[in-house]
Amino acid sequence: MNFVAVTRLRLRHWRHLPAFAWRTFWSWLQARRAPGQLHTRVCKDAGLVFWTFTVWRAEAAMRHYRNHGAHQAAMPKLAEWCDEATYVHWLQPGDEAPDPAEAAARLIRDGVVSRVNHPSPHHATRNFAPPAFRL
Repeated sequence: MNFVAVTRLRLRHWRHLPAFAWRTFWSWLQARRAPGQLHTRVCKDAGLVFWTFTVWRAEAAMRHYRNHGAHQAAMPKLAEWCDEATYVHWLQPGDEAPDPAEAAARLIRDGVVSRVNHPSPHHATRNFAPPAFRL
């Protein structure tokens, strides 16, 4: 079984977009090169909402990626940049990213809400629309 990690982040203001995009690019590149990485995708949704989909051979591979390099440097910034930040993990048999509708349902049902400094009214409840894109 492979380890899936999905995140949904909503930037609270467009002024954070350039720095977010810069950090996202380097985190994406780090993930693509990381040992145990099977699939990496970043998707832009409506407004300032961004999703990440990664699939790993094992949870340990994802945790090593998360706790090092560009991704580790970006994570503390999200508390200020985002007003919504949620993630969810699960095991699946395939290497491909899950369907966005399934990922949204899992985020709403089982997601973990990250700390943000300026939460939206929907942050804690995970009350958000399903993604408008398809992978």
